[in-house]
Formats: sequence, C-alpha cells, structure tokens
Amino acid sequence: MTGKRSYLDGCAAAHALDLVGDRWALLVVRELLLGPKRFTDLRNGLPGAAPNVIAQRLRDLEAAGVVRRRTLKPPAASKVYELTDWGLELEPAIVALGRWGSRSPLMLHDAPVSVNALVLALRTLFSPAAARGLTGRIGLRFDFDEFVASVSDSRFHIERGDADAADATIVADSTTISAILWGGGDLGEAIGESALRVDGDIAMVRHFLALFPLPAPAASAG
Repeated sequence: MTGKRSYLDGCAAAHALDLVGDRWALLVVRELLLGPKRFTDLRNGLPGAAPNVIAQRLRDLEAAGVVRRRTLKPPAASKVYELTDWGLELEPAIVALGRWGSRSPLMLHDAPVSVNALVLALRTLFSPAAARGLTGRIGLRFDFDEFVASVSDSRFHIERGDADAADATIVADSTTISAILWGGGDLGEAIGESALRVDGDIAMVRHFLALFPLPAPAASAG
C-alpha cells in the first residue's frame, strides 16, 4: 500500500476506508462477490471505469489482502481475480450500503446496472411478505451469465445455474430488468418491444418481479 494516502486515524472504520475507500474499489469488490472474473469481465461490469483505474484498484486490493489472482487450469489457462475469504466478508457491508442507498430520493433507478449489481439488489430487497403463496424456480439469462432464483416458504435463494431447469425464464439484459423492478418499466411493454423474453409461466414471472420493493425513501433534509 506504499504511496496511498491514509486518514492516519486509529478508528477501524477509517482504516477500512484506507483499504477499500478509493473510487471504484468497492464496486470492484461487488463485481467479484459472485465468483472469480477475468479482467475483461470486470471491465464489462464497470463500463464507467477506465481500464487503468480498474487495474490500479486491483493492485491496491491485492496488496491489502482483499483480492488475489490465480490462473485457471487448462484448457482455459486464463488469469482471474477473486476475493479472499477476508474480502468475501465485505458482502454484508455492501448489501447494507445498497439498502441504505436505495432509500435516496436522488437514486437513478433507470441507470445502467451490472448483472452482479442486479443479483445483489435482489438479495438485498427481497420481501418475504410479498412472496407468500409463491413456490417456484425462476431462471435469469443474460448475455454471458445464467442464474436460478428459488422461492419457497417466503424464502429466497439465487445462484449461478442452468436457467432452462427453471419453471420460467427471463431473458433480458440487467438494465432492462432493473428498470421494470424499480424504474417504472412495464413487463408487457418490454416483451412487446423485444427487450425481454419470458419462457414458461408468465404469471409466475409477474409475481416474482413484485418480490423486491424499494424501502421507503429517506425524509428530505430540513
């Protein structure tokens, strides 16, 4: 960490910010919470960050013990970045920060969002009360990622998996799904415009998309 600016403060929160408080650092962590990624995958998830900035944050996070590099076994043999066990402990902090930020009246709910950010938002905002009466498996298929979300007994779980094995599958990009969930978008319109496709039980999909309400907005200052 030589050369990095420090708060020089004995508070552990200040030290944590020394380690992960630089611009884009926590978003790099966010992009690795669901598994290892190549550098090109990180760039796809963080289109607003310059490649040299991402590279520097990876070096800083690796020096701090939050991220490590490894080489996949042949035939892939490519280098990937992944969180260390200690780095994975940041997930509750990122989830809590996301819930806190979702209450902001200034939040742009129609802005681009990465696949990882969407999946973590689903985990963050799931409402057990809204899930009463729903049991099933919903597949989410993006360009290069597939997930399966399971809902049963008002509980929710989502992980990487074969979307074809689900009762219904949503095929779209993450920003389109985010806009429907939280930006006022309409499922029927998205289907009509070919921005989204549903394979299987569309009634289940409609119920599923209602399971992630935003928390009440924070009161305006003053």
